[in-house]
Amino acid sequence: MSDIPPSARTEIRRKPQRAHYDRATVEAIVDEALICQVAFNHGGSVHCLPTACWRSGDHLYIHGANNSRMAQALTTGECSVCITHLDGLVLARSAFHHSMNFRSVVIYGRFEEVTDPAIKAVEFEVFVEHVSPGRAELVRAPSPAEIAGTRLLRISLLEAAAKIRTGGVIDAEEDMAIPVWAGVIPLKLHAGHPEIDAGCTSANPPNLPAFIGI
Repeated sequence: MSDIPPSARTEIRRKPQRAHYDRATVEAIVDEALICQVAFNHGGSVHCLPTACWRSGDHLYIHGANNSRMAQALTTGECSVCITHLDGLVLARSAFHHSMNFRSVVIYGRFEEVTDPAIKAVEFEVFVEHVSPGRAELVRAPSPAEIAGTRLLRISLLEAAAKIRTGGVIDAEEDMAIPVWAGVIPLKLHAGHPEIDAGCTSANPPNLPAFIGI
């Protein structure tokens, strides 16, 4: 997918210097996501629900049960999807100038359902590999009944924008002499010690995505 100008919905107006519309930046942020937040209208109300996600090509994918309320709503109406990675707490000398370092992507559009069983099988394998590289060949693949009972939805990244904040504290000159610690506390997603399931016969721990620290 080539880079495209921002749409009326994706154009970032506050702190526009933090905006990124190139596909490489958007895809890199999406590829570090295990969860996205999906906002949509349904039943006369607004909902925002978390769900697992992964990228394949030019689309973000999610899955759900066939009778899922969210899946039905997303294929019949517009929605927005948000992904955010928190990279650090920026602690300033004044309360007003505290901030956070982050990378985020917002996607607008409408999800479409993928119904071809062969494509669904491939994408579910991509999902497993996204969560734990190398695991798809070790576990039982979904049965035809399991594939049929799971809805696969995808939304194009055609209308998406990234916003990124990096760097340190931006304090007012008159606050520089305040005797309080100021700086950045980096944050990163880290995995805890694996907790083996009762009856597990393998001592080999699973692989983790590169973006998860150990």
